Amino acid sequence: MVAAKTRLAWIVCTAAIAAALPSRLRSQTLPGGSFPPLAAAGLSGGEVPETAGKVVLVDFWASWCAPCKASFPAYSRIQAAYAERGLVVVAVGVDDNPSAYAAFVAKLRPAFTTLHDSQHKLVSLVQVPTMPTSYLLDRSGRVRFTHPGFHGDQTEREIRREIEALLNERPVTQ
Repeated sequence: MVAAKTRLAWIVCTAAIAAALPSRLRSQTLPGGSFPPLAAAGLSGGEVPETAGKVVLVDFWASWCAPCKASFPAYSRIQAAYAERGLVVVAVGVDDNPSAYAAFVAKLRPAFTTLHDSQHKLVSLVQVPTMPTSYLLDRSGRVRFTHPGFHGDQTEREIRREIEALLNERPVTQ
């Protein structure tokens, strides 16, 4: 019951923040579009990793989200498998409570960067539809794939296939 109330409060809060944003900032981030710069989002909890020229998986999560907990081991395996080839995994927690964020990270000990969007600035800009949702960005920072929710092995297989394709693409030179 408490988790349901927390989720509802988060949805209402996100909707209110989104409604207050200028219309040019309210559109949902979709494949083909640019992803907002992580460094400018006011994230806390650690250093924003260097992502220029890399394939990036950005995952939005919350401590109350059961699929989020299930996704972390998969993302750790993915980070280990592809980091040397140019993949960066960044998980962005949206908990209001910093201690809930910290306890989740301490318990799961992910092998990738976790950051805290305590002011919901990035999650509002991106217009994340559900928890968790991951965005796979190509080397130029364009969203190429999105994954609302996490569905275990199926999602992990899809993401691995997409990462392989993006890592094998030739960088566009200008």
